[in-house]
This record gives sequence, C-alpha cells and structure tokens, in this order.
Amino acid sequence: MSGIFCSLKQLSVTYGRGAGALDCIDLDILTGERLAIIGESGSGKSTLARALAGLLPERAKVSGEILWPGLGHPPRPGRDFGFVFQDPGSSLNPVLTIGEQIAEGARRHLGLSWKQAYARAEELLGRVRMPQPDKAMRAFFHQLSGGQRQRVAIAAAIAAKPALLIADEATSALDVVVQAEIVRLLDGLVREDGTTLLFITHDIALASGFVDRIAVFQNSRLVEAGPVRSVISAPENDYTAALIASHRDLATPPLVAEAAS
Repeated sequence: MSGIFCSLKQLSVTYGRGAGALDCIDLDILTGERLAIIGESGSGKSTLARALAGLLPERAKVSGEILWPGLGHPPRPGRDFGFVFQDPGSSLNPVLTIGEQIAEGARRHLGLSWKQAYARAEELLGRVRMPQPDKAMRAFFHQLSGGQRQRVAIAAAIAAKPALLIADEATSALDVVVQAEIVRLLDGLVREDGTTLLFITHDIALASGFVDRIAVFQNSRLVEAGPVRSVISAPENDYTAALIASHRDLATPPLVAEAAS
C-alpha cells in the first residue's frame, strides 16, 4: 500500500426529504489496501459504495467531496472500478452467454478485438476457478449455481482491469462454505493485480480474516476505523465492541493472530 487512492471529505448523502443516508463521512482509502466497510442494514455502507461508483439515484442529494488522488482524474465507469453486487442477476444479462458478457467489458474498455476479448474472458473464468471455462463461456446465467454466478460476476467486474473493486454484500446470499471460497478468491485476485478492494458486509467475522483495515458504520455515520488487528483486539466504540461480542470467535487469540498475518 502506498498513498491515498480515494479521499472522502465531509461526504453526506440524503434521499429526498428522508433522513440522511450518509452523514459527514471523512475517510481515506489507501492504494492497494483491502478495506472492509462494516455495518448493519441501514448504516449507510451500501450508499457509500454507490456514491463512489456514481450509482446513486437522481433524487439523492450529495454534499462534501470525493477526491481521487490515486487516479489523478474522475473515475471512468466500468474502467476504473468494478462492482460486484449481492445479487449477480442485477449485473448479468440472462439472454447473453457468459462469455459475451465478460468479453464485452474487455472489448469496450481495453480496446481489444472480439477475438482478444473472448480469450481474456476465458482466461478470467479460469482465474475465478470456474469449472471447464471453455464450456462456461457458452453457458447462460440460469444454468449456473449461486456460487458460479458470483464467480462470473467477479470475472466481469475485473475484465477491464479496474483499479478499485467494490464488493457490496457479495457473499451474503451464499452458504458459509461458498462464502469462504469467494472471500479467498477475492483476496487472491486483488493481491495478484494490486487492486484496491472495498469489501462491504454486515459480517465483521468474515471480513476480519483477510482485510487490512476496518471502517465501522452506524446510523449513517463512521464510528470507528483502523487496522483490523487494532479494531478487533481493542475497539474504541461501544457499537464496534457489540459487533465483536456477537461473534465469540472474534475474541479468541487465534483469529486475532490470523487477521494480523
């Protein structure tokens, strides 16, 4: 990690006349780090992800600043960041083959020919550990399992070699075994590519095993942020302590040691 990739300064988001979805957030995201955004439903973590990706609805009112010193320019949608949603159906087209969907991102943003883009798509399916990537290229969304769909969504999200990968509750709809597989996959991919990862989840136990830092959100506000080992072993905020206490295994020395490795 070196330098600041993205800096949020007093970022606030309000939907219509309702309560604020984000309230005066100050947070730096470091280049190449794996940062977990932790919080319960309604805490503002998904709004943060959509604000970064430029995916907020038109009715949203935004104040404050989002600066991109790590890019040197405003992010280009689809090129500078990739987005993995909780439901891969929200980003995958059911009438196109898996190969077509992954190749399209590479062709459009990397300037590849269709032949080159298809070759990259098959390579990516191998990287996300899809069984028989050549056959998966010809498959359709409905023919895949939940875990396979999420692997395809990840491959599509990194097709254009983004600098930032945002995974918004990308594992919450999966069973525990598949969750662990997807986390290991994301961790390996961003390490290999030097990609900055924003891992958004309500599950502090899941995130603590592989991220570098944790930022905890409650009621639209950032209540605590720091290195994962420090936050887990000595939380400064009562809400963070309550989240950790709800996972008894987080209080044991083995997990703290693992998180620090």
